[in-house]
Amino acid sequence: MPTKLSPIPLLVLRRLGIGLLTLLIVSAVIFWAVELLPGDIATEVLGQSASPETIAAFKEQFGLTDPPMTRYLAWLGNAVQGDFGLSLANRRPIADLISDRAFNTFFLAGYAAAIAVPLSVGLGLLAALYRGGLLDRWISGTTLTVISFPEFFVAYILILLFSVQLGWFPSLANVTPDMTLADRLHTAFLPALTMVLIVAAHMMRMTRAAIVNLLALPYIEMAELKGMKAWRVIAIHALPNAVAPIVTVIALNLAYLIVGVVLVEVVFVYPGLGQLLVDSVAKRDMPVVQAACLIFAATYILLNLVADLIGIASNPRLLHPR
Repeated sequence: MPTKLSPIPLLVLRRLGIGLLTLLIVSAVIFWAVELLPGDIATEVLGQSASPETIAAFKEQFGLTDPPMTRYLAWLGNAVQGDFGLSLANRRPIADLISDRAFNTFFLAGYAAAIAVPLSVGLGLLAALYRGGLLDRWISGTTLTVISFPEFFVAYILILLFSVQLGWFPSLANVTPDMTLADRLHTAFLPALTMVLIVAAHMMRMTRAAIVNLLALPYIEMAELKGMKAWRVIAIHALPNAVAPIVTVIALNLAYLIVGVVLVEVVFVYPGLGQLLVDSVAKRDMPVVQAACLIFAATYILLNLVADLIGIASNPRLLHPR
């Protein structure tokens, strides 16, 4: 009798296909959105005093006279190979231009995630353990208060407290490649803390909600009736079954840490991909804008894909089909 195959490989392939299709659609949206922006890129880069011959030569050099569909297909084919073309502003390869900036952005997001994830999960477990009590209300109220403010407001408050008044951290997070890890962590602490305060509330509340919903199930009540301590019930019986929703919300917030870093980088003048994106928009350096947006979109889609796969792998009905 043939063995029934697990549905997990099929679901994984389906999710991968959806992720690639989504990225393809997003790449088209990014390219055509930039195409629809008003103004002439060549005039913006060369200046108003440039002659028509110079502008025509510039457009010819960078292929701006080709039909939009031709340029999109060429850009997409090169981007798949890691070649984003040349920057219009400084004529440097975009891959070289964004490599250090992308590292700084991912470092900052990883720094914030290393603080936010254990902090949020821990606070969520504490709130669930003492649900309805003073600690639960204090944690929920504090996190909701923080998440109610926009990122720039939280950033300026942190600068006022920890930089201007206390002088513990610099107000400008100007990291350099030759910095030691300790100096980099110290310099980037305020932008990382800003991002932690923004995303921690959502992860904490989802963790609490997932645990509290499981605590009402019969097998949890049976464990409590057997005299098992509350923290053991949550850690051993409730938490493993709450992995899927918790991981999903963590992945979504990690994606936000990457994509939502733009405003934080601008406030702290942090030399990351978000700051480069804003500077490139101001300079009308559209190839750099397209490359940065595509990297942000690919990271967001990838993290959502990882969340889906972890949710699939943690589903007992898929791991042990009948």
